[in-house]
Amino acid sequence: MPYTQTKKEVEHPQQGMSMKGEEQTASGIDRKMVWILSIASAMAVANLYYIQPLLADIGRNFAVSESAVGFIATLTQLGYAAGLLLIVPLGDVLDRRKLVMLTLLAVTVALVAMAIAPSMPILAVASFAVGLTTIAPQIIVPFAASLANPKERGRVVGNVMSGLLIGVLLARTVSGFVGAQFGWRTMYWIAAAMMFALAMVLRVMLPKEQPRERISYPQLLKSLWGLLRSEPELRETSVLGALAFGAFSVFWVTLVFFLGTPPYHYGSDVAGLFGLVGIAGALSAAYAGKLADRIDARIITGVMLVLMLVAFVLFWLVGQWLWGLIIGVILLDFGMQGTHISNQTRIFRLQPEARSRLNTVYMVSYFIGGSLGSMLGAYGWSIGRWAGVCTVGTLMLVAALAVRMLRWSGARQAT
Repeated sequence: MPYTQTKKEVEHPQQGMSMKGEEQTASGIDRKMVWILSIASAMAVANLYYIQPLLADIGRNFAVSESAVGFIATLTQLGYAAGLLLIVPLGDVLDRRKLVMLTLLAVTVALVAMAIAPSMPILAVASFAVGLTTIAPQIIVPFAASLANPKERGRVVGNVMSGLLIGVLLARTVSGFVGAQFGWRTMYWIAAAMMFALAMVLRVMLPKEQPRERISYPQLLKSLWGLLRSEPELRETSVLGALAFGAFSVFWVTLVFFLGTPPYHYGSDVAGLFGLVGIAGALSAAYAGKLADRIDARIITGVMLVLMLVAFVLFWLVGQWLWGLIIGVILLDFGMQGTHISNQTRIFRLQPEARSRLNTVYMVSYFIGGSLGSMLGAYGWSIGRWAGVCTVGTLMLVAALAVRMLRWSGARQAT
């Protein structure tokens, strides 16, 4: 039987779960549970990114242009933003364990629809549905933050987010290999089976929760605007996250097209292998969470945005050489993970009783930015090839740094 939290534990989540003889970390959450949450996040979030190395194969299958098939990836991101807006806020009022299970079962159905889609319109609907229902990771992250001791919340969130980003990167590697060897549809059959199995495992492993706040669904959604209006830090992190993830998506959506041109002539399997390169950046970026517990997270955000900008400069200047791409990918993934962790560390400090909704506002902005980046990246490729892609990514990061500098100067003047 799964463990059920007591009323006291719900009111004081850092005391978390009964240890039952297991060693507990100083964060108030045992190491086993941190691993479970990290692995579950990695497996679930991968559904959003299987499509990226497969875009060229899907385009050939349906005989459509690169920009048309790139729109399918954009629909996945838009679906995810819709799921964040409409489903994730329920994590503040419902049992997160049950919510995670239901969303995993729903995404299983959507992945099957992707695997059997006979036409582009049906594939487009299924792609949106995959995004809409792949929101379990964004229910899990606030859950981990609630269990963590405030002094080590950044580290716990960093560990879970590292697992999540590794899932993003490995998704590209796995789907690139499976697509090249067995066809792109096989990847979605495998993903559907994994999500069903994960739902069954988490049903046993995750603790039950009592509702933390009684509020109607319309009021729950209405409160999102109130949070955005009343929290300037939430507004800033939302804009920064959107622009950073937009630039990140610009690169990853178009990489498979670039690698198919001279001097590379690589297929989807090699494009997917770049996910393994990015893991180095993801693992290193786990330290960003620890740093966010000790120094101003805004400083970390600024440094990470600069690293992402350097990555695009490298892509532009030396992307024709493999070593240039590899170094750029490491910097890009390191910078993206560090920006994301420092942003979430900041917003989870604002209103503990509204963490799911705070995360919703931030992540909706984040994935709207990703959708914009996917669309602009495909457009940049269509009009300027790799130079067009690098221009789009660079401009988005310059805009993010401008926002950070304006907020920094404004804060200095206020003091």
